[in-house]
Amino acid sequence: MRKKAAETRLYRKEMNDRILSSGFRDFSRFFALDANAYEEGAIPVKYKELMGLVGSMVLRCNDCIFYHLDRCVTEGCTREELHEAMNIGLIIGGSIVIPH
Repeated sequence: MRKKAAETRLYRKEMNDRILSSGFRDFSRFFALDANAYEEGAIPVKYKELMGLVGSMVLRCNDCIFYHLDRCVTEGCTREELHEAMNIGLIIGGSIVIPH
């Protein structure tokens, strides 16, 4: 059964909260590194999310692909930008990324 986007977002938030509330400092450090990597800087957030999408495609992580697609849309990526980024993922990762 396919999950709806809202259900996937809620599940991700609940699991992240659960991990972060474990009290294990290294988890918090990792989450902070991840959050900081996608902040506005010399490279705009929109482009960072597109890079995250491409990397997720190459790694074949469906949850990550959904997350970065969702963020790309939130950051205002156009369909054409998404297609071009996905094409880069296809070129880097080969045809194995197509099912994802």
